[in-house]
Amino acid sequence: MSVPLAERMRPRTLDEFAGQASVVGEAGPLRALLAQGELPSLLFWGPPGVGKTTLARLLAAESGRQLTALSAVEAGVKDLRAAVAASAGEPPGIVFIDEVHRFNKAQQDALLPHVESGAILFMGATTENPSFSVNNALLSRVQVFVLDSLGEAELLRVLQRALADQRGYAGRAAVSAEALALLVAAADGDARRALLLLEQGVALAAGEELGAEAVRATLRNQPRRFDRQGDDFYDLISALHKSVRGSDVDAALYWLARMLDGGCDPLYLARRLIRIASEDIGNADPRALDVASAAAQSFERLGSPEGDLALAQATAFLASAPKSNAVYLAWQAACADVERHGSLPVPHKLRNAPSKLMDQLGYGAGYRYAHDDPDGIAWGEHYLPDKL
Repeated sequence: MSVPLAERMRPRTLDEFAGQASVVGEAGPLRALLAQGELPSLLFWGPPGVGKTTLARLLAAESGRQLTALSAVEAGVKDLRAAVAASAGEPPGIVFIDEVHRFNKAQQDALLPHVESGAILFMGATTENPSFSVNNALLSRVQVFVLDSLGEAELLRVLQRALADQRGYAGRAAVSAEALALLVAAADGDARRALLLLEQGVALAAGEELGAEAVRATLRNQPRRFDRQGDDFYDLISALHKSVRGSDVDAALYWLARMLDGGCDPLYLARRLIRIASEDIGNADPRALDVASAAAQSFERLGSPEGDLALAQATAFLASAPKSNAVYLAWQAACADVERHGSLPVPHKLRNAPSKLMDQLGYGAGYRYAHDDPDGIAWGEHYLPDKL
């Protein structure tokens, strides 16, 4: 079985490592830690294909330590104990756990005494926010490094190196500049994905130069990166909401398109637009709630892609509308009063008196019927509980 191009092209040194200059560059903290010979336990957090596993391997090689790798998708406590036993020594070996967020609390806790005592160096990789997916006890014992998606220039260098390196296609494949640009754009910040697409394209080219049209054929129906439950999802919906609130129609439509393109449930977006209509526009333009609700109903009738336009129309309307959060703030204040003061009694004047006994108890006494006042408003009257 042939080894995938992405595996063959893994960097062999930190100098070959693409991107993350703030972490692994000449002035980066990992270089300094290696120079001091004092590696701590580390956790790498970032999207797929940015080099988390590769970085762990390079640090093991550069520091002369044994690396025992596990995947949290497959491993259990028994595997973890075996890895710890194999790594204990002087200097301590590295136990690397990929997708560590998939370990449950008990599995993560099993690491604690060994990390605490220094019996092993723990390195983990996660695509999920460690604040929510990694136990606080373990998180407090590791140093977290955030790895970013690769930029276009960095991805281009990754592809060019694969075309020039003997481990890749040195002298055996040619790719046009336009095709390379398309591959870089389609990779979406993911070096592994870039190399996979290059490998597919070269295979389809069958010895000919890989041109733009062949790449476009390769890229048809290729999904873009979108995590329906992770940080990307919440970052995108936050960007959509804030763009509407900030009255930036173009940005709001862009973020809506990003979420629909990524496979977000359109009815979730419809519900979010209804919420925005009340929270950020309110009675500055009461039509906003009608427009958002109508868009939701339209999508339910039409489905996608026809109904997407109704969501776009509502998004543009909400972003263009005047803004007021007065209802939102007033509602929060009312809820806070209920929580703070408990079940305050209804003033007697506001109570109905359908029975003689209730009338004798003073229910309704002193109530002013607002329609009988000259302006239709009982000026000076109050309707809150007496304590408020």
